[in-house]
Amino acid sequence: MIALQIEDTKLFTRKLFLETDLDTFLLKEAEVVTFNRFTIDGHIRRGFFAEEELEQRKLGEFSNWKMLRPYCFSLIKGRRLPESFQIVLMAEPERAAAFLNDSQIHSIQPDQIGGLYLHIRYEEGRLSCVTGTSLVVFSLDKTVENEWDGYVERFLKENGIAVSQN
Repeated sequence: MIALQIEDTKLFTRKLFLETDLDTFLLKEAEVVTFNRFTIDGHIRRGFFAEEELEQRKLGEFSNWKMLRPYCFSLIKGRRLPESFQIVLMAEPERAAAFLNDSQIHSIQPDQIGGLYLHIRYEEGRLSCVTGTSLVVFSLDKTVENEWDGYVERFLKENGIAVSQN
C-alpha cells in the first residue's frame, strides 16, 4: 500500500469525472459531501435487471465507473467545490488476471485476489490516491501488493498524472 499525493488536482478530477481514463475500473463505493452527504454502494442490485439484461450487459458484482461517473460528477459540479469526496475503485476480475500474468506472479491465482483497489480521496483542497490489495487466502508474500503499487504509479504516469509519495 502506498499513498500518492496528486500534484494537479484539476487535471486529475477532469480525468476522473469527464474523461475515460478510469472507466475500466469498477466502483466499490463512493461518498461525496457537498450540501449533503451522498453515498453510493457500487454493488449491482441483480433483482433490478432481467437475467437476459444481466448477461447482455455482462454485469458482475459491481457497477463499472463508466456507468456511475456521470452521477458522481453531477454531485460535484457547480460553483462551489465539494467539501470532500472518497471514491474506491477496483480492478475488474479480467484486469486482475492480466495483472498477475503481466507481473509474472505465479504464486497467486486470479480467483485468490479479493480486490486490487485505488482509493481516491479529496479533502481540504488536497487529492490523494492510496493503493490496496485484498487476497482471499493468507499469504506473507507481498509481491502482489508491491506489483500493484508499481502498476498504479505507472498507470497514473502514462495518463499524464504527476504524483509524489506521502
